[in-house]
Amino acid sequence: MLAYRHAFHAGNHADVLKHIVFTRVLRYLNQKEKPYRLVDTHAGAGGYSLEGQYAQKKNEYVEGIARLWDRDDLPELVADYVDGVRQFNPDGKLTQYPGSPAFAQMLLRPQDQLRLFELHNTDHRILASYLGDTKGVQIHNADGFDGLKGTLPPPSRRGAVLMDPSYEGHHDYGRVIASLRDALTRFAEGVYMVWYPQVTKLEAAQLPRRLEALAPKGFLHVRLTVQQLDQQGFGLAGSGMFILNPPYTLHDEMQALMPWLVEVLGQYDGANYLIEQRAA
Repeated sequence: MLAYRHAFHAGNHADVLKHIVFTRVLRYLNQKEKPYRLVDTHAGAGGYSLEGQYAQKKNEYVEGIARLWDRDDLPELVADYVDGVRQFNPDGKLTQYPGSPAFAQMLLRPQDQLRLFELHNTDHRILASYLGDTKGVQIHNADGFDGLKGTLPPPSRRGAVLMDPSYEGHHDYGRVIASLRDALTRFAEGVYMVWYPQVTKLEAAQLPRRLEALAPKGFLHVRLTVQQLDQQGFGLAGSGMFILNPPYTLHDEMQALMPWLVEVLGQYDGANYLIEQRAA
């Protein structure tokens, strides 16, 4: 896991889906004045250069954020997300991509708290230099699965958790389940957002059903499939977001948006989406 760098994948189609959902959840929480705590268990570096060697190796952002950047017909939800990316590129050129901590900094209010965990030493140093002096923010060079325990429940009893590990090996899938099971015993009313890759691993295929079993108060599952795997069955066909205790508005928002995302981000005729919901 320590070899993983999100910089290789910044701004790709999976980031588009993840950060649209992330933005909508924070916008919903911001509707009430009462403060909340946001925990990002795998925060990364906070922001990424799209002109650097990592992003340029595969140019994944070209099939993600770059497809949206110059369009003048963005739906409201997408426009809100793209506006966040534009704030990260004040010169108007798409050269940088904000990670989840940067989106959080844009959206959180002075009364809210941000707790960030990043185990990769280099990414942690970059993140700390970026947000380390920001009021209400704590940054930990630690395992977010383990660190989550100490952040819940928040004093205000309002909060959200973003969990998007690398899933490079097989262990992260089981750790997601174990960590969430423990978190729900501490803070059952929190909003939990879990990102996962659509790849040819049995654990990836099983994860949504395992998450569903943890969600007695309701869930929303959104999956976007944009490309075919290669002839060996490798690659990232798409990704999903599984939200436990989702905002009640999120299903209808995503239901209206997903056909547009398929049309704009799809890379083959079979591109598709899935939305599943169980209300509380």
